[in-house]
Amino acid sequence: MASADQLSPPAVPGHNLRREIGLIGLMWASVGSIIGSGWLFGAQKAVVVAGPSAVISWAIGAVAVVLLALVHAELGGMFPVAGGTARYPHYTFGGLAGMSFGWFSWLQAVTVAPIEVQAMIGYARHWSWADGFQKADSTLTHSGLAVAVGLMAVFVAVNFLGVRLLARTNSAATWWKIAIPLFTIFVLAITHFHGSNFTSKGFAPFGAKGVLTAISTSGIIFALLGFEQAIQLSGESRNPKRDIPRAVLGSVTIGAVIYTALQVVYIAALPRSAFAHGWGALDYPGISGPFAGLATVIGLGWLAWILYLDAIVSPAGTALIYTTSTSRISYGLSRNGYTPQLFERTDRRGVPWFGLVISFVAGVVCFLPFPSWQQLVSFITSASVLMYAGAPLAYGVLRRQLPDRERPYRLPAGQIISPLSFVIASLIIYWAGWDTLWRLGAAIVIGYLLLGSYAWYARSRGQSNAPDLDWRPAQWLPVYLTGMGVISWQGSFCNKTGCGAQGNLPLWWDIVVIAVFALVIYYWALAVGLRTEAIERNIADVEVVDEGGH
Repeated sequence: MASADQLSPPAVPGHNLRREIGLIGLMWASVGSIIGSGWLFGAQKAVVVAGPSAVISWAIGAVAVVLLALVHAELGGMFPVAGGTARYPHYTFGGLAGMSFGWFSWLQAVTVAPIEVQAMIGYARHWSWADGFQKADSTLTHSGLAVAVGLMAVFVAVNFLGVRLLARTNSAATWWKIAIPLFTIFVLAITHFHGSNFTSKGFAPFGAKGVLTAISTSGIIFALLGFEQAIQLSGESRNPKRDIPRAVLGSVTIGAVIYTALQVVYIAALPRSAFAHGWGALDYPGISGPFAGLATVIGLGWLAWILYLDAIVSPAGTALIYTTSTSRISYGLSRNGYTPQLFERTDRRGVPWFGLVISFVAGVVCFLPFPSWQQLVSFITSASVLMYAGAPLAYGVLRRQLPDRERPYRLPAGQIISPLSFVIASLIIYWAGWDTLWRLGAAIVIGYLLLGSYAWYARSRGQSNAPDLDWRPAQWLPVYLTGMGVISWQGSFCNKTGCGAQGNLPLWWDIVVIAVFALVIYYWALAVGLRTEAIERNIADVEVVDEGGH
């Protein structure tokens, strides 16, 4: 493996990214995407679904994300390449799996920035001049759409100025984004902490199902995800083997601690009148901006103003880094031959300009009316976890086929943690509910049509990097996707009445079914994954390209 200096591409326009980001820049990229609109809405959404037991939901969510992050930390250190999350399945399961997980990765990344913009505009409704930007159902008006498009354009413009400016911009924003939640935790804890709030209406009024549902549908997983941003920027890291594992684990730890503490102080600070009719009917003036509205209600108007300002800064920072991530994922997809080589073109600052343009266009499309922030978050949570689910499978194959390959970070008890993380990822997807998963299935079909058509075109034209969509090592994938859909359809997790879930699998039995099904898929995938020679060939092809060849 070449050193970081040897891997640094020349500073000329072409196909190469510049290696300019250090440990702090990588960690702040991940923390910056973790601390976004999730902290502004997550605590309120979770407590409505689970009551005070939402604290348990955050704990379960944190454990799930840490397990996935541990697997990614080893893989990120082994393969410090741009768009790494989308490449691991390509290395180990060939073209069809790589194309599939690459689409999952791009799908979740491209839709995050529009969500954060929606959150910014939603909080801005506190001011009269912005009240007309959204309709009653939280969809954008014509003037709101113009503002949203303008904000997306700003994020793209900052990215065009280069990765070094991006790292400095996001680093400054992330310091703010961490400071404000910590300050809010401190102020609420010392001024309005009512411990009786956790039990006065029941600690778990909606039972275990409420706890589990909150993990996927209230924004908990959505809030905690984002650690992969350091991995997506691996190709631009000065010392990726050392810094990637540290950045991934450090960012998850910071995010989990902050979010859990926010949930605790939010519940404890609520006035009794806010949940007098039960947690499911939680209400108080200004609840559309949960923390800022709460600060106003309890007499902390000065804190509310800070929080309304933060409602601009925090989502903006997350939107900025996900705009970056989307272009790097499309860059990685192109390197693997799944999208046209135009996505690899970089300008004189080393920025993949076409990928940025496409991320802007796709983001604007996402501003078409959606039912709500929460439903879109549930959709993206499922897409995100589905993307992450490819890493444990790739990890298992690499431990079998390349046991002696250099690993800057070697995951302890990896043979246990890897299948466990795949089971947990499958459960999180299931808990999103049938009304979310059937939409995700439709998006997956669209991806297969787009990327599959290009793969067929590239092979018919004899292009050198045309992917080999090998069916054998990916034979488990359609069974997994179809099986998850069928189990969800037969289960009872649903975000609204009449969503179509049949309810034939009762709680706990459905968890057993998912766990057994996921383990069968996991070991099936390991049995049919690519062999050592084919994996090394896939890795070598990418490394040669990333060193400057093409």
